[in-house]
Amino acid sequence: MANKSVSRIARAKINIDLVITGQRADGYHLLDSLVVFADFGDQITVSPAEKLSLTISGPFGGGLLGQSDNLVLRSAQLLRDRFDIRVGAQIELIKNLPISSGIGGGSADAAAALKALAELWGLCDKIPEMGDLPLLLGADVPVCMASETRRMSGIGEVLTPVSLKKNLYMLLVNPGVSVSTAAIFQARAKRQAPFSKPLDIPPEIDDLAQLRRLLLARGNDLQREACLVEPVISEVLNHLCATEGCIYSAMSGSGATCFAIYETQEAARAAEGEISQGKQSWWVQVTQVI
Repeated sequence: MANKSVSRIARAKINIDLVITGQRADGYHLLDSLVVFADFGDQITVSPAEKLSLTISGPFGGGLLGQSDNLVLRSAQLLRDRFDIRVGAQIELIKNLPISSGIGGGSADAAAALKALAELWGLCDKIPEMGDLPLLLGADVPVCMASETRRMSGIGEVLTPVSLKKNLYMLLVNPGVSVSTAAIFQARAKRQAPFSKPLDIPPEIDDLAQLRRLLLARGNDLQREACLVEPVISEVLNHLCATEGCIYSAMSGSGATCFAIYETQEAARAAEGEISQGKQSWWVQVTQVI
């Protein structure tokens, strides 16, 4: 076991498309999504301790204080029980990502905690033996364990590597509203929206033109409902689409965070300055896909 602190970045997860392909008998929706990860996110640090404890800080930490069922603590408890670990850990979460924002904050935190604690507790060789443990924590946790570009299908457990051959610069924008995934799915069910047929994603995407064609063909099946539930999402998308150099823009996951793709970091930074100046209450972040 490690006798010093271990840190991991819980990278923002961006669903650059999201296709709902069906629904299982147990109510879980089947999906098909191309997922990328940002070079920005929350930070998890774990340190040796007799008991499990969690401290939360950071720009968005206040929104998690007082929660009795924190996903980070739950991941630590499940890992400890699975491998009969008799010690604890002091866990520090620096929350840099907006909460309930469609970019996998909680799932990324849980995955980063699992990886950091595996190193702290000497379990790195046991990670392949975790089996269903990540999926027990949530449908997005397995892909966040990979933290690299993946095609995600099933209920989130089927992961296929996809290689992006071109650097991808993005601008993430959240208007400060939390969106309930359940509410979005309920609105979609009420409309009796049909399920979509997934289109092929090649194992390698050579350039931004190919990526744009793919995303235009697939889209996000939850975006329409999210815009109806929170009309400010439409406003965000309109602002992003109007920025110079925007190749493609859409909502990530079930929202409310939206993204725009640019060819250069300079174009993304220019768009960041433009939107930040006009909408100072919005969260705006330039990132590069890792």
